[in-house]
Amino acid sequence: MKILTAGIALLAAVAAPASAQNDCKAGTYRAADGDFVVLVPSPVVPAPGLRYQFRDGRRGATNEAGAPLTCQAETVSVKGKAWPKIAFRETPVTFDSLQTKLTGMLIEPPGADPKRPLVVMVHGSERTSPIGGPYGYAMAAQGLSVFVYDKRGTGASEGDYTQNFELLAEDAAKALDSARRTAAGRFGRAGFFGGSQGGWVAPRAATLTRADFVAIGFGLVASPIEEDREQMVSEVRAAGLGPDAEALVDRLSKATAGLLLSNFRDGYDALDAVRTEMAAQPWAAKIEGEYSGAMARLSDADLRRIGRARFDNLELIWDYDAVAVLKKLDTPLLWVLAGEDREAPIETTRGALMDLKAAGKPVDVYLFPETDHGMWEYVQHPDGSRDVTRITDGYLKLLGDWIKRDVRGTYGRAEHLTPR
Repeated sequence: MKILTAGIALLAAVAAPASAQNDCKAGTYRAADGDFVVLVPSPVVPAPGLRYQFRDGRRGATNEAGAPLTCQAETVSVKGKAWPKIAFRETPVTFDSLQTKLTGMLIEPPGADPKRPLVVMVHGSERTSPIGGPYGYAMAAQGLSVFVYDKRGTGASEGDYTQNFELLAEDAAKALDSARRTAAGRFGRAGFFGGSQGGWVAPRAATLTRADFVAIGFGLVASPIEEDREQMVSEVRAAGLGPDAEALVDRLSKATAGLLLSNFRDGYDALDAVRTEMAAQPWAAKIEGEYSGAMARLSDADLRRIGRARFDNLELIWDYDAVAVLKKLDTPLLWVLAGEDREAPIETTRGALMDLKAAGKPVDVYLFPETDHGMWEYVQHPDGSRDVTRITDGYLKLLGDWIKRDVRGTYGRAEHLTPR
């Protein structure tokens, strides 16, 4: 099962003149005012084109017609101004976690700064490697030392792929310990950034090792069961349905939770009762959630036979208590919400974070309106489907400034939330 995957593929690039393609070299290029663009290879961009990502969230391919940059040997030109390439120090690292060898990369800006923050990036449910991807370089371009690593069972790391938050948190804690050793004498504060599923993993990791901060983007303060329910509620609200529909999907979520929490031994009578109610609703066939829609459309016989193999094969902690973990933390915490997140609806998460802030926890909460999971802006069509356009302006800069303790001014359309 894919829980909270942040990656969204770029559209196929439109060909530009071959010379423009061939001149572009992978790297990170920075303007005098701190703006930057990251160029990296991508499997969805035909070679020799590269994927680009600006600080303000614009993304695309260098071989698109009208790409907002041109390339020379060691510079990129944007609006007629040359941006030089940043000479990052990149150090491959291997480290052990629970008798499993994991692989990472430490990315450091030029120069030695003993006060430079160090951030370990805890990625989401995706199986792709973050090493060589744009996000680590986008953080390093803002003056941070960044440690990215392949989680177990992905990339060059050993072990089996899992979504067990406790195990992944152990790995993340070991990643921070390894990053500290590798960058010894060249950093000050050190902590975590977690995107998507990393919102469950990074806070737990911060209870296992010393962390000076935790930053989260578009994660949940809710369990996977609550995530499933909120996704279905979001679906019925988007369809313009009323409280009866919400009550029905709530009962569906409780029924499927019963199966999951009992290892598919119990809960079939409750699910059958919900199926009977759903049969009379023409809209019910389109309900998905994270898993409940698919479970409801399988027979009891199939669920008894292959339910665990189909839905419970990644060691998820279905009733994970995210609030309890955050209550243990006194570490400064940044949480950035996507206002119209369909994959990780924010209602429960926002309420939990505001309660923690009201109780005196050092929590900063920002919301970017009209953004979906991954902090993507989008165009919504009459049928409710969405086409993503760009990462919302201000998101990447907010992360960098907050980690540096230098938050000032505005960040795109971000709203800084406070308890009511």
